[in-house]
Amino acid sequence: MELLNQTAQYLISGLATGAIYALIGLSFAIIFNSTGIINFAQGEFVMLGGVLTIFSITTLKLPILIAVVIAVAGTTVVGVVFERLAIRPLKDATPLALIIITIGASILIRGVVMLLWGKDTQALPAFSGNEPISFAGATLLPQHLWIFGVTLLVIAGSRLFFHHTISGKAMRACSFNRRAANLVGISVGRMVLLSFVISSALGSLAGVIIAPLTMTSYDVGVMLGLKGFCAAIMGGMGSGFGTVLGGLILGILESLGAGLISSGYKDAIAFFILLLILFIRPQGLFKKGETERV
Repeated sequence: MELLNQTAQYLISGLATGAIYALIGLSFAIIFNSTGIINFAQGEFVMLGGVLTIFSITTLKLPILIAVVIAVAGTTVVGVVFERLAIRPLKDATPLALIIITIGASILIRGVVMLLWGKDTQALPAFSGNEPISFAGATLLPQHLWIFGVTLLVIAGSRLFFHHTISGKAMRACSFNRRAANLVGISVGRMVLLSFVISSALGSLAGVIIAPLTMTSYDVGVMLGLKGFCAAIMGGMGSGFGTVLGGLILGILESLGAGLISSGYKDAIAFFILLLILFIRPQGLFKKGETERV
């Protein structure tokens, strides 16, 4: 019975962590499907969400809701500046050059945050307190409910946006054939910019809702970004249900491995799964034919 309760606890923790990986994976997939770029600065957008929220609360003394809005808006501005100054001028750059640019941007953002706010780990207060909730023999924190709720809202909102709005359909058209989209009057450059706006906002939101559980610092984005990338790869770099499932599976396996085997393997499990998928099924676990792209 004790083992069963422990397993239930690992599953709940894994689902919460996996939901974060799913949000980050969606951010990767949105940019990749719109531009063909794998944005390795995505983890820094996650980090910025948490850091800017804590700064707004502790230094500016703002209410948490306003602090979250400012953090998401500020991170989105960073994403827009990154696209305007580093991505847009390179019209004919190779994929390798673009990847190197995103890695350079990641290092730059991380360095600036370290200079401005230091290396100390900072904690964000839980949104609804820390009183645990008993569920199925396990303990569920109120912050877990926030993570699940925000993730579900983001998934539903992205579905509505990409399938039922003009801008969303235009982004999907650009992902399938940029030249054809341009010929029918769709501004490809504007859609690329919009993809960076959405992905940076999603990344910062993920950083905000996970910060009360994991805390944050200038370097947390590296590992979170890589694990979000693993989730996107598991989903076949699509921006739909496959990426969400990939993130949840990754979070559960990571939590079970850390709890039942050793916490020392926590990070290694994600990369072992990534290598395994790349060797056995490089198109992703949930891709059949052409992945639905946005």
